Amino acid sequence: MASWNNWSGSVRAEPAQVARPRTEATLAEMVRQAAKVRVVGAGHSFMPLCETDGLLLSLEDLEGKLEIAPDRRTVTAPAGWSLKRLTKALWEEGLSLPNQGDVNPQSLAGALSTGTHGTGRDLGSLATIAHGFRLIGADGEVVECSRSERPELFEAQRLSLGLFGVVTRATVDVLPAYRLEERIERKPLAWTMENFADLAERHRHAEFFVFPYAEEVILKTLHPTEAPETPRGKRPMINEEEIFRFCCDVTAAAPFLAGPAQRFMTAASSASHKIGPAYRIFPSTRSVRFEEMEYEMPRAAGLPALMEAIAWIRRRKAPVAFPFEFRWAAGDDIWMSPFNTGPGASISMHQYAKMPWSPLLAEAEAIFRAAGGRPHWAKRHTLARSDVDALYPMAERFRDVRRAADPQGKFLNAHLAELFS
Repeated sequence: MASWNNWSGSVRAEPAQVARPRTEATLAEMVRQAAKVRVVGAGHSFMPLCETDGLLLSLEDLEGKLEIAPDRRTVTAPAGWSLKRLTKALWEEGLSLPNQGDVNPQSLAGALSTGTHGTGRDLGSLATIAHGFRLIGADGEVVECSRSERPELFEAQRLSLGLFGVVTRATVDVLPAYRLEERIERKPLAWTMENFADLAERHRHAEFFVFPYAEEVILKTLHPTEAPETPRGKRPMINEEEIFRFCCDVTAAAPFLAGPAQRFMTAASSASHKIGPAYRIFPSTRSVRFEEMEYEMPRAAGLPALMEAIAWIRRRKAPVAFPFEFRWAAGDDIWMSPFNTGPGASISMHQYAKMPWSPLLAEAEAIFRAAGGRPHWAKRHTLARSDVDALYPMAERFRDVRRAADPQGKFLNAHLAELFS
């Protein structure tokens, strides 16, 4: 038996086999013979989505190449490629994804199937850009689905949590390659609350990070530009990520120093401005390990819920090492998407991986649920089956499609069986 753990170290499994097939034929035979199958990308899910005692697959080595549609509006790509690999390959072909999140090691399949999203008032999750999938089904046979071919399977597969088969290729929207202008600056928290709607309207991407004991935020805006790329400067002598790691370690050792450490980190955050290819500007370095919960809620409820969570932490004097992340995303029509009720606000709450996180996140979850929130499926949550049914009117139809595609539950694990068996 092999051992596996996710990026943060909180999810561990002992699969009977870990495999990295190189051909689709080999993959199909492995799936056909296995009793239980899950697929792993970068392991950036904080919930046990990849956990299995059966066959754990990585598609990183699976053969395949990029296929560009004649109109250059869509591409079909190997689903096991990381977003880092995919977006670099797209750039070399004069193309870019419409949006990305702020890290890029996730596999394309993983990002699509969990509803991973970036930021942007009018931009949906990555699942919204998918047009078709090629799957290895539970019986080892190849299945294709799109809006015109097996449309019900396609609708469920758009945000699938890996329950309908192993995705080998996905067709997604692309845009002509573009550069982004990034500005990072500190702003007063009160000012940001008053002006965020205007910021989100004026910039294609606007988000901010706020430590719960600080009175300033770190505001990040991105906007497409035709201006030339700024020179890629030398690596700074002072690494902000290492300073942050030091402050997290200080907070873990002496929780009463959380407030001073956060105010120091905010003050130490330097303003910056750069222009570069979208695929290089979107992602950030995230080397300090954390645990994360993220809730998506009606847009009007977002800022009040954030302020309530900050006030709750301050009242409790809770030792929190990481900032909240706040952003907007567009609504969609995907069955199991947390944004399918309309335009949303997204609040991400993090805790340093070396510090207690479970009770803290569980208490904060009540605030976000009361604001009409639904969790990101790959981030920490405590939903039960009854909660899924209450929040998602299409949940049972989703289960019906799953049962038809995988009647023996080959792609279920214990966590997913509780919600979708």
